[in-house]
Amino acid sequence: MIILAATPIGNLGDASRRLVEALGTVEVIAAEDTRTTQRLLAALDVANRPRLIALHDHNEKDRAGQVVELARETDVLVLSDAGMPTISDPGYGLVATAAAEGVEVTVIPGPSAVLAALAVSGLPTDRFSFEGFAPRKSGERRRALGELLAERRTMVFFEAPSRLAATLSSMAESFGDARPAVVCRELTKVHEEVRRGSLAELAVWAEQGVRGEIVIVVSGATEAAERMPFDDAVAYVLDRVAQGARLKDATRDVAGSSGYAARDLYDAAVAARA
Repeated sequence: MIILAATPIGNLGDASRRLVEALGTVEVIAAEDTRTTQRLLAALDVANRPRLIALHDHNEKDRAGQVVELARETDVLVLSDAGMPTISDPGYGLVATAAAEGVEVTVIPGPSAVLAALAVSGLPTDRFSFEGFAPRKSGERRRALGELLAERRTMVFFEAPSRLAATLSSMAESFGDARPAVVCRELTKVHEEVRRGSLAELAVWAEQGVRGEIVIVVSGATEAAERMPFDDAVAYVLDRVAQGARLKDATRDVAGSSGYAARDLYDAAVAARA
């Protein structure tokens, strides 16, 4: 079978007994980075030296079939560098292939940066969405965040420290300066930090420079009818058209996320392009 296993996101003490047992007995490991896996084996004093297969974003599509065929003969342990495989990490394509081919998949649960950040955030946890990394380009990031304006669930994002300030500023622009949020840095590590505040406050703080692994938790919208300014909604429509979308499709999509009538957005976009 294929065994998805969560690995520590920082503190090695979070390695479960099941993970250590699997590392000590399995014959094959498909790893996001084989060097990271070798360091994990050494750090946990695991004497086993299984066959290591690299399985990462750049080769998963081509290698998934090979790994699935191996799993018909022996257990294959699947590891990402930290946390749970498939969650903003390689593994989804492999699991989908295994399911289609009738190969059993199981899981060894454990550390998760998403759940750890959500738990310590102090924001509502009854309903949440995981949004992964925000787009790098400002225009694409603006459009993606605009689609989440009316999202009432707590939202969890990953972000690189070098882009944290820009992303928080974009969030403040899209969701409003006062929207509550939390930045979790280096969770479970020596320099763990949980900083709470409004998006505007956190954006100013991040301008000073931040290091480490970052998770952003943002409060959901307080009212289902909350809207972005009409001019911003029109700007989103024009951005989508510039990216190649049909004007009709762009206005329909933005209408759904902003609450404005598609006809009003369409007319305003036509006028702006005239």
